[in-house]
Amino acid sequence: MTDEAEPRVNQWKTLDKDLARFSQLEAATTAIGKPVVATGIAFVFVVLCALFAFVLMGNQSGNLIIVAAAAFGAYMALNIGANDVANNMGPAVGAKVLTMGGALVIAVVFETLGALIAGGDVVSTISGGIVAPEAVADPDTFIWAMMSALIASALWLNLATWMGAPVSTTHSIVGGVMGAGIMAAGFGAVNWGTMSQIAASWVISPILGGVVAALFLAFIKAKINDVPDKIGAARRYVPVLIGVMAGTFATYLALKGLKKLFDISLGNAALIGLLIGAVVTLVMRPIIIRQSEGLENRKKSLKKLFAVPLIMSAALLSFAHGANDVANAVGPLAAIVHAVQDHGTAAKVEIPLWVMMIGAFGISFGLLLFGPKLIRMVGQEITKLNPMRAYCVALSAAITVIIASWLGLPVSSTHIAVGGVFGVGFYREWHAERRARALNLQKGTPVLPDERRRRKLVRRAHVLSIGAAWVITVPLTAALSAVLFLVMNTVF
Repeated sequence: MTDEAEPRVNQWKTLDKDLARFSQLEAATTAIGKPVVATGIAFVFVVLCALFAFVLMGNQSGNLIIVAAAAFGAYMALNIGANDVANNMGPAVGAKVLTMGGALVIAVVFETLGALIAGGDVVSTISGGIVAPEAVADPDTFIWAMMSALIASALWLNLATWMGAPVSTTHSIVGGVMGAGIMAAGFGAVNWGTMSQIAASWVISPILGGVVAALFLAFIKAKINDVPDKIGAARRYVPVLIGVMAGTFATYLALKGLKKLFDISLGNAALIGLLIGAVVTLVMRPIIIRQSEGLENRKKSLKKLFAVPLIMSAALLSFAHGANDVANAVGPLAAIVHAVQDHGTAAKVEIPLWVMMIGAFGISFGLLLFGPKLIRMVGQEITKLNPMRAYCVALSAAITVIIASWLGLPVSSTHIAVGGVFGVGFYREWHAERRARALNLQKGTPVLPDERRRRKLVRRAHVLSIGAAWVITVPLTAALSAVLFLVMNTVF
């Protein structure tokens, strides 16, 4: 190499280093910019909702409270979309049946449809009898109680999403109402019987969801996965499982998602579900036979047969979630609108259409902007899911809600879905442990502790962190709401 060429080579090396620094800077800027952009869009949405309420209500003294409540209602809806919808889409994404983009599109469409078509039938302004209505009969006290509950629950959901913990939005708003109610009227105003039922649901919901999901997975393993003729078994049982799913969701939607369209008893809903399930089973049998033609006789081939049912279940869960949980976002807002305009604190309040729209679009925006984090956590980080396991989780969520409704137990859909994921993971651990013991028994060797630790299929850190978040949801939102009520009631 000539003397002239050497400086030129060094120049190119220096230039490469400088370009590499610029690339690193660009990557860092992109990483920082993403959450900033999402937060900025969310802020714009909240401001637009407040302006919409301002234009709709007019510039009057009392209506400014509605404008503020609309902003906080939009903030609450964003946080529900960011935190709660992950339970519906997480299993399908974790099983790689849906991409993140596909899951977001399906969830947004069906959440919005559920909220606008079947959501917000009637809302109890004191959140299901948590606080006696006569205890906060003064309209001003009632307004600040609802505002405090709304802000406290939204802040907690925001924090929980940031921590990566899926929590119950219903429990969040209940805790907020309880804390404000205690500050407004004392401990005697709280219905402690209802609160004890809610506390019991912390245990009942995840256990029931986990047991149902594990039972379905055990059935699939015993009847389809672990038999010699897997394709023949799939042709026999997969149509039945899809029929069970269709019938379950028909019952679920009739009970929980279509109250605004018609009222129906549990018995009639179950009968409708039974008929739809039978029809779907008959229709799916030839379809499954056609889909299974040419498939190899192994477990991997069976996963393809569960893909479409899993996508359908995720969509239906999103529809039902939009129908049910939109009230958590806009219930207090609707109550404040009623209190300001009608100067009352009636036990039941109709939700105006414009309020419903804030809730529906807020949930969708929250999901798009902030949902992927929790979707990945539920679908991928607790335990490994495939289409069959994810199907068990989705079916468990619907069946458990129906069982709870029949028994009159207050349960959380969030706790059920996450409990289902844990149930599937722990069942796989137990099943793997049992097979290892049987194998080692044949060989005459014990199962070593290190080998047992390697078979842990559920991340214990998530069990502890999510469980802790569930337990502190009600007391934390109650304490925060109480402080906010005290401040607002004093200042205003």
